[in-house]
Amino acid sequence: MLEQSVLKELIHLYPPLGEMSLDAQRLLQQNLQRMSAPAGHLLFDLDSPCSLFILLFAGSIRVIKPTGSGREILLYRLEPGDSCVLTASCLLGRSNYPARGVVERDLVAYALAAPVFNRLLDASTPFRALVFTHFADRIADLMQLVEEVAFGQMDQRLAAYLMERAPLIEATHQQIADELGTVREVVSRRLKQFEQRGLVQLERGLVRIHNVERLRRIAGPLRDSSH
Repeated sequence: MLEQSVLKELIHLYPPLGEMSLDAQRLLQQNLQRMSAPAGHLLFDLDSPCSLFILLFAGSIRVIKPTGSGREILLYRLEPGDSCVLTASCLLGRSNYPARGVVERDLVAYALAAPVFNRLLDASTPFRALVFTHFADRIADLMQLVEEVAFGQMDQRLAAYLMERAPLIEATHQQIADELGTVREVVSRRLKQFEQRGLVQLERGLVRIHNVERLRRIAGPLRDSSH
């Protein structure tokens, strides 16, 4: 059985769990199983069966969609307090995973088997709220991603913008988004990815450019047509 102290930590990360009835909390406590995995571990893959609902306790997971060309699209990143919309969707639809989950930072999580997940979903309003609130939030993120893909070339456009204004850009993410004709969330997402790749450093109201040459390669032909 899950230790009471761990359950309290999970309730802190996932507040709706604290609103569940004592019977539902007891069922949760009796069935959650601790799991851990190191960075780089493949947690689930394309077409693999989905049998566990996971509550993240520490670490992070990247959920990615491989493309036919060999590239990968980052769908979203999961951290403590998040839940995976694809896992919920696959459990509800009894289907296999349509994407890949890779541990980004050493993972500690607590897993709930599908039968118990379904039982709590049926019996506990707060548990349903937890699942579907995360579901709605993540769908909104995915819709933003669809916008990025549909309008295309945001990496190139942003790289060209940064390269031209190197080495220091004094602008908020919203101001950059306005200039590029997109929304702040799209720019913030891309800038964070650039930062993780060592291309830029983000500060409040500032973007410091660390690697103009790599930005030039990302910008490609756009650098010639963006003046």
